[in-house]
Amino acid sequence: MIDGELVVDAHVHVPKLATLKPAWLRWADQFAKTHPWRDAYDDAGVPVPARFDALLAEQGVDRALLFCEYSPRATGIQPIEDNLPLVEYNPDRFHLVASVNPHLHHPLVSEVERQLALGAVALKLHPVHAGFSPADKELYPVYGLCAERGVPVILHSGTSTFPGARASYGNPELLSDVVEDFPEVSFVFAHGGRGWWYDVAAFLALARENVWLDLAGLPPAKLPEYYARFDLAKLAAKWIFGTDWPGVPGAAANVAALRALGLPAGLLRAILSGNAAKLYPALDL
Repeated sequence: MIDGELVVDAHVHVPKLATLKPAWLRWADQFAKTHPWRDAYDDAGVPVPARFDALLAEQGVDRALLFCEYSPRATGIQPIEDNLPLVEYNPDRFHLVASVNPHLHHPLVSEVERQLALGAVALKLHPVHAGFSPADKELYPVYGLCAERGVPVILHSGTSTFPGARASYGNPELLSDVVEDFPEVSFVFAHGGRGWWYDVAAFLALARENVWLDLAGLPPAKLPEYYARFDLAKLAAKWIFGTDWPGVPGAAANVAALRALGLPAGLLRAILSGNAAKLYPALDL
């Protein structure tokens, strides 16, 4: 909690460091700046649940969505099982997010079901790092399953600088049919169209009730610039707070920068926790 407000960090990566490619570690060190993210790890590069829990508590984070990733061409493979010790340590603060890669998992639906059975509260797809179109018909049974189960789908939306990434798959326009074909599914565009697709992501969020934008990796002070063509307060009603930890100078710093935008108190509360509470009721806020 920060200044009396609950805080949900809806975009967190805490992998075992040995599973990562060097570019990931350079990214984390560059964008974390002075934030001591490595304090959450032991000498072998394995997250220590008590340390990570204390670090997020100190930052004022009440709930965190923990991402896994299956992207051997870009960052490596960080299986969902690696996050289980964190959830077991503090099941109130930490919650799993599933992930699949159609190049690795078959059948896709079975793997999604397996990860949901572990307790995942959402599904994350990373088309840019894994190299697939989020509109591929092979994914439609997955979206159908998520519709049946009430599971939100988080998709990387925007560019990535990691070697091996395929930025074209981050174009949110690829989802224009998908979000209409599956109106029961809440789609969260992670990074809000970062790069040159801010307008597309914002338009879809305003046009479709089931489209949301997470703020991971976006400096809050620059949000008015990124979304200059839109009514910021209206668009902010579709924002979900997330940091892309550890590539951030701390959740508390981002909350302070977000507060400095001068948004109404009720709207700020919705961004920090209220919208996430709607999409992820298992967070029990």
